[in-house]
Amino acid sequence: MADYNLVMPKLGESVQEATIIRWLVKPGDMIQEDDVLLEIATDKVDSEIPSPVAGKVLKVLYAENALVPVGEVIAVINTEGEGEVTAATVAATGVATVETQVEAAAAVAVEEKKASGRFYSPLVMSIASKENISGSELNAIQGTGTNGRVRKQDVLNYLENRGKQSVSQKQGPAGKPEPGKVSITLQPGDEIVEMDRMRKLIAEHMVMSKHTAPHVTNFVEADVTNLALWREKVKDEFLKREKIKLTFMPAFLEATAKALREYPGVNASVDGDRIILRKNVNIGFAVALKSGNLIVPVLRNADQKSIVGIAVELNRLAEAARTSSLSPDDIQGGTFTISNFGTFRNITGTPIINQPQVAILATGNIEKKPAVIETPTGDVIAIRHKMILSLSYDHRVVDGALGGLFLRRIADLLEEFDINRII
Repeated sequence: MADYNLVMPKLGESVQEATIIRWLVKPGDMIQEDDVLLEIATDKVDSEIPSPVAGKVLKVLYAENALVPVGEVIAVINTEGEGEVTAATVAATGVATVETQVEAAAAVAVEEKKASGRFYSPLVMSIASKENISGSELNAIQGTGTNGRVRKQDVLNYLENRGKQSVSQKQGPAGKPEPGKVSITLQPGDEIVEMDRMRKLIAEHMVMSKHTAPHVTNFVEADVTNLALWREKVKDEFLKREKIKLTFMPAFLEATAKALREYPGVNASVDGDRIILRKNVNIGFAVALKSGNLIVPVLRNADQKSIVGIAVELNRLAEAARTSSLSPDDIQGGTFTISNFGTFRNITGTPIINQPQVAILATGNIEKKPAVIETPTGDVIAIRHKMILSLSYDHRVVDGALGGLFLRRIADLLEEFDINRII
């Protein structure tokens, strides 16, 4: 009897673990090669895992929602289609499942705590998982270890006093709910919708970013008439040649990449008291999904690509995002982000910084407006294509001067676009 051990695959260079979302088979099922066995998730990317062999599923070793390291055996398949799925086998699988559920809960908790920037030992995490201590509870525990690290005894002391706090202590000053928690009263007809996994990740990331970085936002209006006329002139030829539509986004990305090279202080991250100036210019761009969620694919080395190269790669990543076929590496390594509010015909927005970056650009809708134009014979009013650009930045390391100059430079590059440019 030949048994095949199915392992958790490595889906990207930096991916070390993945969460099992759903099993599509169970012990005893007969499967063919390339049949989809399960769905897994790494950060925001979901993937289907096909079977590399045909046979009978003997064991499923991890439960749904388990966080599993890359390379771990997750199922056993008999390639000869033999082997009995006995009560003992099912029982053994069940035991393994229960054990891995506990391990997975601890691992998930570790991931939640990483977002807070605070380190917890495996022992502390194990106790927190077993006692159902939430992330917010654990973050609130005062640590007595080095640099405020939470020790085993700190957690045990917390558990001993857990539930003994008075209502007034939990509510905070003047009977108000503790920070981050809002008291909700349901009204007739209200509908409760549970957040899906991606929405929870987005929510946690946004809250963490606002708590981490003091946000400041600058605005500038850009006259992009030359860009608009150029696109109108070349878009049909571009579609015929490249088989994709030419949007304004490649020009936005090109201008932003050039400005990031000129102002490296914006192409950076913050690590405690250190500023990390990024060597590569990897620009993420927000893509709205049918589910209503957002995902941010990353255009790597944007400053080294032509506007055609940017357009082709942009289209590939956007299509992969909408069809849930992005690889984990497609959404990692970003050094700056653009959010295109103009897609929804919004004039602008004040986006939240995508940590650990230090700034994010918002591009608004391009609209025709009357504007005063200076000529040798005097001022005239003409119809021009205008848009609002906004930059949200981390005021810990990006001052108003740097943020303002960087944003103005992007606007200048767009305004100076060569209307006769050959694509």
